[in-house]
Amino acid sequence: MASDREFVDFVVDQIENAGEITVKGMFGEYGIFSDRKIFALICDNKLFIKPTESGRSFIKDVVEAPPYTGAKPSFLIEDKLEDRNWISNLVRITVKELPEPKPKKRKSKKKMKG
Repeated sequence: MASDREFVDFVVDQIENAGEITVKGMFGEYGIFSDRKIFALICDNKLFIKPTESGRSFIKDVVEAPPYTGAKPSFLIEDKLEDRNWISNLVRITVKELPEPKPKKRKSKKKMKG
């Protein structure tokens, strides 16, 4: 089941003061980014935050689940989605600990055989 854009927009609207938040469609679901760092996935209308040690300490009673079959477990956030302050803090803590994104490689033009 694909996620509803309405749910995605709700989650993004809950996040404050955590950089420039953007959403990208990925694999029929959604990736959520802060200043080009992917920190979460929304799959089947559920929010999955990338696991970090700081995030684990902040959440305390962590629920982990894979966002899709074959994926590594992430923090499943269900109970606190309505708490804008809490979710925003978790995003800031998580993004701070994640590595910077690798620079994109430029696609080289292939020579045409003539």
